[in-house]
Amino acid sequence: MAELAKRFNLAAQHIEQLAGSQRTMLANVSHELRSPRARMRMATELLGADERPDLKARRARDIAELDALIDELLLAGRLDGGAAAMTPEPVDLLSLAAEESAGFGAEVSGVAVTIVGDVRTLRRLLRNLLQNASRYAGGMPIEVTVAGSDGAATVTVADRGPGVPLAEQERIFEPFYRLRGTRENGDGDGDGDGDGDGDGDGDGVGLGLALVRQIARRHAGDVTCNARAGGGSEFRVVLAGLLR
Repeated sequence: MAELAKRFNLAAQHIEQLAGSQRTMLANVSHELRSPRARMRMATELLGADERPDLKARRARDIAELDALIDELLLAGRLDGGAAAMTPEPVDLLSLAAEESAGFGAEVSGVAVTIVGDVRTLRRLLRNLLQNASRYAGGMPIEVTVAGSDGAATVTVADRGPGVPLAEQERIFEPFYRLRGTRENGDGDGDGDGDGDGDGDGDGVGLGLALVRQIARRHAGDVTCNARAGGGSEFRVVLAGLLR
């Protein structure tokens, strides 16, 4: 038994070292990406007005996507390592949902529910879910509902997109996971049936839904994806409050 316990402790230590190495690598990569990003932005600005407008716009989109990737990587690393600076304060989730939904034309309903949380990361959680839904809503309204019971809050973001296959509804929360058939340019991120038309990760870099789960778990909760009656997807977030 002593030898078994020793081997178990060594295995646990090895796993912790691997996880720590992964976090360090992500942080280093994120910082290293900042230099080429700055050079790309400067080069774009120096090209002037003679460059073809379509090429300039495309380069601007590429730089914006790189900015998003760096920000998401840094936040994911801080959350995973428990180092993200979070400020506990009362957060009215219905008001926060209404603020974020305004930019997406989403319909908000429910009751005012207040939890002790970090407003900055909760805002990111809602924004990522709304971005994901807006990609596949097909012009149909996105519906956001806030409810509360048993000391916890529930936020639901529902759309009428093609939906996520049952076998993929858990895997889409893995970092950088892309459903089969998705394209790398962010236009079809989240394919559900191999044709680039399914719900998936809405940030275009494969981290949006992974961050949603990390933020939810830091608030003593979690997120699930389910098929919606009549078609589409429903992302349900349960939050109890910021973990101290």
